[in-house]
Amino acid sequence: MKMITAVIKPFKLEEVREALADCGVTGLTVTEVKGFGRQKGHTELYRGAEYVVDFLPKVKVEVVVKTEDLDRCVDAIVNVARTGKIGDGKIFITPVERVVRIRTGDLDESAI
Repeated sequence: MKMITAVIKPFKLEEVREALADCGVTGLTVTEVKGFGRQKGHTELYRGAEYVVDFLPKVKVEVVVKTEDLDRCVDAIVNVARTGKIGDGKIFITPVERVVRIRTGDLDESAI
């Protein structure tokens, strides 16, 4: 099993959720986060004063999938989250050693 952590632009969340649902994903975790990458934030104008916004709002989507579903799910996220502009985000993939469903005690793939 693998955990996919995708940091994306907030307005792309619904499209990513739908794309993952089409891949058979039944559950995911979403967190509102702030951060920056290569774009290093940006400057904005407020009441005539310019100021720097260091941390940009993003959404972190986490989902655990079977290893054989990994490429299909990652491709789905990339295809719908890409705008072609700076700040589209990143996807991190990490191994998952064990999953336990608390309610039933199901383990690993039967728990996801």
